[in-house]
Amino acid sequence: MICETPEDFAAALPAFGAIAGLDLGTVTIGVAVSDGMRHVGSPLETIKRKKFGVDAAKLLEIVAKRDLQGLVLGLPRNMDGSEGPRCQATRAFARNLTKLTDLPITYWDERLSTVAAERALLEADTSRKRRADVIDHVAAGYILQGLLDRLAHMKDQA
Repeated sequence: MICETPEDFAAALPAFGAIAGLDLGTVTIGVAVSDGMRHVGSPLETIKRKKFGVDAAKLLEIVAKRDLQGLVLGLPRNMDGSEGPRCQATRAFARNLTKLTDLPITYWDERLSTVAAERALLEADTSRKRRADVIDHVAAGYILQGLLDRLAHMKDQA
C-alpha cells in the first residue's frame, strides 16, 4: 500500500516496530533501519542494483530478517520541488514493490540528503574510498531520520 502522506503512513503502521529508509540510485540502493520505537535511523547497507526482481528479493529478505513494518523511499525531487524522471522511477519501483508486499510504503523528500551525508562523512574525516562505499546507506539514514522526526512531531501534536 502506497501512502502519499506521512499521516497516512503513520495510520497504516502498527504502534511499534522498525521501518526502513531507502535511497534508490541507478546503481545502488542505500538501506537504513530504525529502532523498534522509531526514534533513530541507522545506516545498514548498500545493495548493488541488478534488476527489479533481484533487488526486491534482497529488500524483502532484509524486511523479513528485521521484521520491518514499513518502507520510506527517498523521493529525488528537483530543487524547485518538481518531479523528474528519477521521481517517476522511484514511484514505479514502489508500485512494483506493492505487488510483492503488503507493507505500507511512503516517500520522503530527499533533496540534499546525499549532500548532508557527504558533509557528515567529511567531518568524520572518512577516506574517499570509504565515503564511496557508505554514502548511499548514510543518505538512506538521513531520509529515514527525516520521516522519523516527522512522525515524532505528529505524535507530539496529538
